[in-house]
Amino acid sequence: MMNLDIDKLQRILCDLMCADVKIRSQKNGKLLLVETPFYFSDGDPYQIYIKEMPGGVLRLSDMGHTMMHLSYENDIDKFHKGTRGNILDQIKAETFIEEDNGEFFIETQAENLGFNIFRLGQALTKINDLTFLNRARAESTFYEDLHEQLIKIIPEEKTTKDYFYEAMDNARDYPIDYRIEGKHAPLFLFGIPNRDKARLTTIIIERLLRMKAVFDSLLIFADQTSMPCADVARLSNVGGEMISSLDAEEDFSRKLLRKVA
Repeated sequence: MMNLDIDKLQRILCDLMCADVKIRSQKNGKLLLVETPFYFSDGDPYQIYIKEMPGGVLRLSDMGHTMMHLSYENDIDKFHKGTRGNILDQIKAETFIEEDNGEFFIETQAENLGFNIFRLGQALTKINDLTFLNRARAESTFYEDLHEQLIKIIPEEKTTKDYFYEAMDNARDYPIDYRIEGKHAPLFLFGIPNRDKARLTTIIIERLLRMKAVFDSLLIFADQTSMPCADVARLSNVGGEMISSLDAEEDFSRKLLRKVA
């Protein structure tokens, strides 16, 4: 049995939380600013405000600040599409927050204010974490981002997604991410989000070369620096030009346009 003084711990916890959460009136008198211990990765604090609504309801809102802050280094339109959009919808459902034109908010009674301040802070933290998908490139979003970048450069009708080289035995086991009409030969474009895909791509290209197929290839990594050197070396021996990351947009565009018709 524990010998802890629960009442004392409760008082300590309340004192600490009260010290970290303060409410300050804004100059216009229509909003109250809630200071919390929540911060973005660059050190900027979350902006959480209290606004009085009809019927004595209080609205806790970020006033659109979270999306504005994230827009400095991210394309926030992506936050409402594909995998990111699904995750954002899940975050809103789990934390019971609402969104209106980029503003995240919760409506609450005064007696539940403290609980909902932390709930909104939790939601904003999870939304901020969506930015990690831009760098870590979870496999599901990598292919979405690859497709989005590709059709910015080449009209979608000129690309064939999930192409199979039918002359190859068991062609359905060796899909090519994209076939694009090239200047001198078809261009086979492969996305490489992980080691397994690097190895599969090596096998596909080796089979094509053994068949003496006429083609060019372009290989786009999620993050080439994170790949085992041996896998990259094997792939470079058989493959064409490489793009180290989807973040290298100019390199991607230049190398792609150099090859397509």
